[in-house]
Amino acid sequence: MSTFKGISPAAFRFYEELEENNNREWWLEHKATYDDEVKAPLTALLSELEPQFGPAKIFRPNRDIRFSQDKSPYKTAQGAFAATQEGVGFYVQISADGLLIGGGYHSHTPAQLARFRAAVDAPASGEELEGIVDAVAASGFVIEGEKLKTVPRGFDKDHPRAELLKHKSLSAGVEVGQPEWLATPGAKDEIAARWEVLRPLVEWVSEHAAP
Repeated sequence: MSTFKGISPAAFRFYEELEENNNREWWLEHKATYDDEVKAPLTALLSELEPQFGPAKIFRPNRDIRFSQDKSPYKTAQGAFAATQEGVGFYVQISADGLLIGGGYHSHTPAQLARFRAAVDAPASGEELEGIVDAVAASGFVIEGEKLKTVPRGFDKDHPRAELLKHKSLSAGVEVGQPEWLATPGAKDEIAARWEVLRPLVEWVSEHAAP
Protein backbone atom coordinates (compact mmCIF):
# COMPACT_ATOMS: atom_id res chain seq x y z
CA MET A 1 0.00 0.00 0.00
CA SER A 2 1.44 3.36 -1.04
CA THR A 3 1.54 6.33 1.30
CA PHE A 4 -0.46 9.40 0.31
CA LYS A 5 1.88 12.28 -0.51
CA GLY A 6 -0.63 14.76 -1.92
CA ILE A 7 -2.18 15.53 -5.30
CA SER A 8 0.23 17.40 -7.54
CA PRO A 9 -0.63 20.14 -10.06
CA ALA A 10 0.13 17.57 -12.78
CA ALA A 11 -3.24 15.94 -12.05
CA PHE A 12 -5.12 19.12 -12.88
CA ARG A 13 -2.95 19.83 -15.94
CA PHE A 14 -3.85 16.34 -17.16
CA TYR A 15 -7.55 17.27 -17.18
CA GLU A 16 -6.90 20.66 -18.74
CA GLU A 17 -5.22 18.89 -21.65
CA LEU A 18 -7.84 16.14 -21.79
CA GLU A 19 -10.57 18.74 -22.27
CA GLU A 20 -8.77 19.77 -25.47
CA ASN A 21 -7.84 16.24 -26.58
CA ASN A 22 -10.67 13.95 -25.58
CA ASN A 23 -9.87 11.00 -27.82
CA ARG A 24 -8.54 7.49 -27.42
CA GLU A 25 -5.17 8.18 -29.04
CA TRP A 26 -4.34 11.02 -26.65
CA TRP A 27 -5.55 9.04 -23.66
CA LEU A 28 -3.39 6.02 -24.46
CA GLU A 29 -0.39 8.27 -24.99
CA HIS A 30 -0.91 9.93 -21.61
CA LYS A 31 -2.33 7.02 -19.60
CA ALA A 32 0.83 6.79 -17.51
CA THR A 33 0.20 10.35 -16.32
CA TYR A 34 -3.36 9.43 -15.36
CA ASP A 35 -2.15 6.35 -13.49
CA ASP A 36 0.68 8.15 -11.67
CA GLU A 37 -0.81 11.60 -11.00
CA VAL A 38 -4.54 10.92 -10.67
CA LYS A 39 -5.40 7.31 -9.91
CA ALA A 40 -2.45 6.41 -7.66
CA PRO A 41 -2.63 9.40 -5.27
CA LEU A 42 -6.43 9.19 -5.12
CA THR A 43 -6.23 5.48 -4.32
CA ALA A 44 -3.69 6.17 -1.56
CA LEU A 45 -5.80 9.02 -0.16
CA LEU A 46 -8.96 6.93 0.01
CA SER A 47 -7.09 4.05 1.60
CA GLU A 48 -5.88 6.30 4.40
CA LEU A 49 -9.35 7.80 4.88
CA GLU A 50 -11.05 4.40 4.95
CA PRO A 51 -10.77 3.82 8.73
CA GLN A 52 -12.64 7.08 9.32
CA PHE A 53 -15.15 7.07 6.46
CA GLY A 54 -15.28 3.54 5.09
CA PRO A 55 -14.17 2.08 1.75
CA ALA A 56 -14.50 4.21 -1.36
CA LYS A 57 -15.00 3.42 -5.02
CA ILE A 58 -13.09 5.27 -7.74
CA PHE A 59 -15.34 5.76 -10.75
CA ARG A 60 -14.33 4.56 -14.18
CA PRO A 61 -12.70 7.24 -16.36
CA ASN A 62 -14.67 6.16 -19.43
CA ARG A 63 -17.96 7.85 -20.31
CA ASP A 64 -21.05 5.82 -21.22
CA ILE A 65 -21.68 7.23 -24.69
CA ARG A 66 -24.31 4.73 -25.85
CA PHE A 67 -27.21 7.15 -25.51
CA SER A 68 -25.32 10.45 -25.63
CA GLN A 69 -24.91 12.83 -28.53
CA ASP A 70 -21.53 13.76 -27.06
CA LYS A 71 -19.23 10.91 -28.10
CA SER A 72 -16.20 12.11 -26.12
CA PRO A 73 -14.93 8.83 -24.66
CA TYR A 74 -13.50 10.07 -21.33
CA LYS A 75 -14.82 11.94 -18.31
CA THR A 76 -13.14 15.28 -17.74
CA ALA A 77 -13.12 14.68 -13.99
CA GLN A 78 -12.19 11.78 -11.74
CA GLY A 79 -14.63 11.16 -8.93
CA ALA A 80 -14.71 8.76 -6.00
CA PHE A 81 -17.47 7.93 -3.53
CA ALA A 82 -17.22 6.51 -0.01
CA ALA A 83 -20.70 5.06 0.46
CA THR A 84 -22.21 4.58 3.90
CA GLN A 85 -25.32 3.10 2.28
CA GLU A 86 -26.43 2.79 -1.32
CA GLY A 87 -26.35 6.27 -2.86
CA VAL A 88 -25.37 7.91 0.45
CA GLY A 89 -21.88 8.97 1.44
CA PHE A 90 -18.86 11.20 0.85
CA TYR A 91 -17.56 12.41 -2.52
CA VAL A 92 -14.30 13.81 -3.87
CA GLN A 93 -13.44 14.87 -7.42
CA ILE A 94 -10.37 15.98 -9.38
CA SER A 95 -10.78 18.09 -12.52
CA ALA A 96 -9.14 20.95 -14.36
CA ASP A 97 -10.79 23.31 -11.85
CA GLY A 98 -9.07 21.62 -8.92
CA LEU A 99 -10.57 19.61 -6.07
CA LEU A 100 -14.26 19.33 -5.20
CA ILE A 101 -15.37 17.87 -1.86
CA GLY A 102 -18.94 16.83 -1.20
CA GLY A 103 -21.40 14.41 0.30
CA GLY A 104 -25.04 13.58 0.83
CA TYR A 105 -27.41 11.31 -1.04
CA HIS A 106 -27.93 11.00 -4.76
CA SER A 107 -30.26 8.08 -5.42
CA HIS A 108 -33.97 8.43 -4.81
CA THR A 109 -36.13 5.36 -5.22
CA PRO A 110 -39.84 6.03 -4.67
CA ALA A 111 -39.68 4.38 -1.24
CA GLN A 112 -36.57 6.34 -0.25
CA LEU A 113 -38.13 9.60 -1.42
CA ALA A 114 -41.28 8.89 0.56
CA ARG A 115 -39.24 8.26 3.72
CA PHE A 116 -37.20 11.40 3.15
CA ARG A 117 -40.28 13.58 2.76
CA ALA A 118 -41.98 12.06 5.79
CA ALA A 119 -38.87 12.76 7.88
CA VAL A 120 -38.64 16.34 6.61
CA ASP A 121 -42.34 16.82 7.38
CA ALA A 122 -42.07 15.49 10.95
CA PRO A 123 -41.19 18.35 13.32
CA ALA A 124 -38.38 16.65 15.27
CA SER A 125 -36.45 15.08 12.39
CA GLY A 126 -37.31 17.90 9.98
CA GLU A 127 -36.04 20.62 12.28
CA GLU A 128 -32.93 18.56 12.95
CA LEU A 129 -32.21 18.38 9.21
CA GLU A 130 -32.90 22.08 8.82
CA GLY A 131 -30.27 22.84 11.46
CA ILE A 132 -27.78 20.49 9.82
CA VAL A 133 -28.26 22.05 6.40
CA ASP A 134 -27.89 25.56 7.81
CA ALA A 135 -24.64 24.58 9.58
CA VAL A 136 -23.23 22.93 6.44
CA ALA A 137 -24.06 26.00 4.36
CA ALA A 138 -22.49 28.27 6.99
CA SER A 139 -19.28 26.24 6.65
CA GLY A 140 -18.98 27.22 3.00
CA PHE A 141 -20.73 24.35 1.25
CA VAL A 142 -23.29 24.84 -1.50
CA ILE A 143 -26.49 22.90 -0.87
CA GLU A 144 -27.37 20.97 -4.00
CA GLY A 145 -29.53 18.15 -5.29
CA GLU A 146 -32.35 17.48 -7.72
CA LYS A 147 -35.36 19.62 -6.78
CA LEU A 148 -38.97 20.09 -7.78
CA LYS A 149 -40.11 23.58 -8.67
CA THR A 150 -42.99 23.38 -6.22
CA VAL A 151 -43.74 21.62 -2.93
CA PRO A 152 -44.72 18.00 -3.69
CA ARG A 153 -48.35 17.00 -3.73
CA GLY A 154 -49.77 16.23 -0.32
CA PHE A 155 -47.82 18.92 1.54
CA ASP A 156 -48.83 22.48 2.38
CA LYS A 157 -47.20 24.97 0.01
CA ASP A 158 -46.52 27.12 3.08
CA HIS A 159 -44.81 24.27 4.94
CA PRO A 160 -42.03 25.62 7.21
CA ARG A 161 -39.54 23.33 5.44
CA ALA A 162 -40.95 23.73 1.97
CA GLU A 163 -37.54 24.11 0.31
CA LEU A 164 -36.27 20.88 1.82
CA LEU A 165 -39.44 19.07 0.76
CA LYS A 166 -38.73 20.04 -2.84
CA HIS A 167 -35.52 18.01 -2.82
CA LYS A 168 -35.50 14.61 -4.52
CA SER A 169 -31.82 14.27 -3.62
CA LEU A 170 -29.82 16.29 -1.14
CA SER A 171 -26.10 16.92 -1.17
CA ALA A 172 -23.54 19.62 -0.47
CA GLY A 173 -20.27 20.46 -2.15
CA VAL A 174 -17.41 22.91 -2.02
CA GLU A 175 -14.82 23.61 -4.71
CA VAL A 176 -11.51 24.24 -2.99
CA GLY A 177 -9.55 24.71 -6.24
CA GLN A 178 -5.81 24.08 -6.05
CA PRO A 179 -4.57 25.34 -2.66
CA GLU A 180 -0.93 24.75 -1.75
CA TRP A 181 -1.83 22.13 0.84
CA LEU A 182 -3.29 19.90 -1.85
CA ALA A 183 0.17 18.81 -3.02
CA THR A 184 1.18 17.76 0.52
CA PRO A 185 0.29 14.81 2.79
CA GLY A 186 -1.73 17.31 4.82
CA ALA A 187 -4.40 17.25 2.11
CA LYS A 188 -5.77 14.11 3.76
CA ASP A 189 -6.55 16.02 6.96
CA GLU A 190 -8.05 18.96 5.04
CA ILE A 191 -10.38 16.64 3.13
CA ALA A 192 -11.23 14.64 6.25
CA ALA A 193 -12.15 17.84 8.11
CA ARG A 194 -14.59 18.84 5.36
CA TRP A 195 -16.11 15.37 5.22
CA GLU A 196 -16.62 15.57 8.98
CA VAL A 197 -18.65 18.76 8.45
CA LEU A 198 -20.87 16.71 6.14
CA ARG A 199 -21.12 13.70 8.44
CA PRO A 200 -24.31 14.90 10.23
CA LEU A 201 -26.03 15.27 6.85
CA VAL A 202 -24.90 11.84 5.69
CA GLU A 203 -25.91 10.24 8.99
CA TRP A 204 -29.33 11.96 8.99
CA VAL A 205 -30.11 10.61 5.55
CA SER A 206 -28.78 7.17 6.49
CA GLU A 207 -31.13 7.08 9.48
CA HIS A 208 -34.24 8.59 7.95
CA ALA A 209 -34.28 8.00 4.22
CA ALA A 210 -31.75 5.43 3.03
CA PRO A 211 -32.80 1.97 1.81
